[in-house]
Amino acid sequence: MSLLNIVILAAGKGTRMHSDTPKVLHVVGGRPILGHVIDTAKALNPQKIIVVYGFGGEQVKDAFRQEAITWVNQAEQKGTGHAVQQAAPYLDEDATTLILLGDVPLADVAMCQQLVTSASNNLALLTFNKADPAGYGRIIRNKNGHVQAIIEHKDASESQRAIKEVNTGMMAMPNRLLKPWLTRLGNQNAQGEFYLTDIVEFSVQDGVEVVAEIAEDEWSVTGINAKTDLMQIERVYQSRIANQLLQWGTTLKDASRIDVRGKLVCGRDVLIDVNCVFEGNVTLGDRVMIGANCVIKNAKIAADTQIAAFTHIDDATIGENNRIGPFTRLRPGTTLAADTHVGNFVELKNAQVDIGTKINHLSYVGDSTVGKNVNIGAGTITCNYDGANKFRTVIEDDAFVGSDTQLIAPVTIGKGATIAAGSTITRNAPADALTLCRAKEQKSIAGWKRPQKLKK
Repeated sequence: MSLLNIVILAAGKGTRMHSDTPKVLHVVGGRPILGHVIDTAKALNPQKIIVVYGFGGEQVKDAFRQEAITWVNQAEQKGTGHAVQQAAPYLDEDATTLILLGDVPLADVAMCQQLVTSASNNLALLTFNKADPAGYGRIIRNKNGHVQAIIEHKDASESQRAIKEVNTGMMAMPNRLLKPWLTRLGNQNAQGEFYLTDIVEFSVQDGVEVVAEIAEDEWSVTGINAKTDLMQIERVYQSRIANQLLQWGTTLKDASRIDVRGKLVCGRDVLIDVNCVFEGNVTLGDRVMIGANCVIKNAKIAADTQIAAFTHIDDATIGENNRIGPFTRLRPGTTLAADTHVGNFVELKNAQVDIGTKINHLSYVGDSTVGKNVNIGAGTITCNYDGANKFRTVIEDDAFVGSDTQLIAPVTIGKGATIAAGSTITRNAPADALTLCRAKEQKSIAGWKRPQKLKK
């Protein structure tokens, strides 16, 4: 198998986006547009990926600093041919080059592979039959149906503009052909640019066959040039994700009202209600039920857990057979073991909660370790922050914390302890005892200073 180089053209400013963000960094499905194209390129196992960048270059490079990419700057945007000319010094002599576009996020891997295969000794183009071809380069064929040239819309005659077969901009060819063709490019055209499409004419002149692969899926060759395009591509992307989930056996109450902005993996008999958003990497175990209007990010939710409506989960791990929500917020670092109940208007942050514990109403539990079979009453707060430093609360197995209790960290509630409702606990509470606190007076301390942040 010959070597494969992939050149991604991503230098455009995207004026019609009306944004200070480079066009290729706008997001589809939770990932930058260019990220989708890079993923397609990586799936083809190339020896080299070259990205030609321009507007917002450092910002674009920084977004993909962990990728193995050769970056080439097109300081002046003088056309697609000029862009590939900038990449030419980095192309391997004995490789085939595939040209991809940085603003086409739904490019199909199989179609790209077919282009590469067709380009073993040829110039292979990806074309598409478009009902309204305005603005696209037209594919010019001779009477025998062989491709002779690509004429850009502004340079096309009226009869040529009637042609429906258009250029997608994606093509492949051996570098031994591409490099000489790049040196022959000129800019004698309506735009005054160096068109990469001119190499079709050079190919015909040199007796090299031009193979046109016709794409069946329009969205796989559709670029994003304006916010309306971005919106349409987003909905197509989400529709495809939803259909895939349905094929895998997930029940969606409405496939048009789910957004996956990352990777969602579902077990058997999962049910997802309407208007749910999944971000990052989310795994739902068998028989998990997700209520309406939930936002779940970077979470693992084990089998038989039910997440009620309006719950927000961010970077948390949830065990089996839990009951969460409605209106619950689980913040980063939270881990729930099996058979816990976390109810309405409860917020957990960096809290580890063991088997069988219940936190059902209107409570905040942060920076805490909570044991087995603990009951935390409504309105309980672990006061983990003194204004400068954070401290930890430990609540041991079988403890009962009455409603409207404040636990002033650092503090430990012993095994089997009971805290009376309305208490403010500032010292460790012993195991198997009732601890209560009732203030008899209110007083003010003049000159009191808030704590200062401890030096590390």
